[in-house]
Amino acid sequence: MNKEPQKFSIIDRIKSFKYAFNGLKLFFVHDHNGRVHLFAAIAAVALSFYLKISAFEWIAILSVISAVFVAEILNSSIEKLADVVSPDYHPKIKVVKDLAAAAVLVAAFLALLVGGIVFIPKLWL
Repeated sequence: MNKEPQKFSIIDRIKSFKYAFNGLKLFFVHDHNGRVHLFAAIAAVALSFYLKISAFEWIAILSVISAVFVAEILNSSIEKLADVVSPDYHPKIKVVKDLAAAAVLVAAFLALLVGGIVFIPKLWL
């Protein structure tokens, strides 16, 4: 059952982007938390422009925004998969879902901390 590796295909690479963009669309259209994080990200970016933050501060802000989105997308994926695997309550599935949610919480706390470090000194001066 040794399968030959597939040859590189530009068409397949383009299709993979299509699937990824569809995933983003599904996330922002169907996931309430995704829309909450999008609103927070837009507010942070707008505040960043208004306060004229430095290049390094932009890197920090955009990095934590991305971390929150990645964590929330993975959390949503894990929850949806877990619901298919075990539609009824299962204590081990609860642990998996709680751990995935904890990842989002950690990323969100980091984003708040970085936002505070970048924005608070500029807002108080």
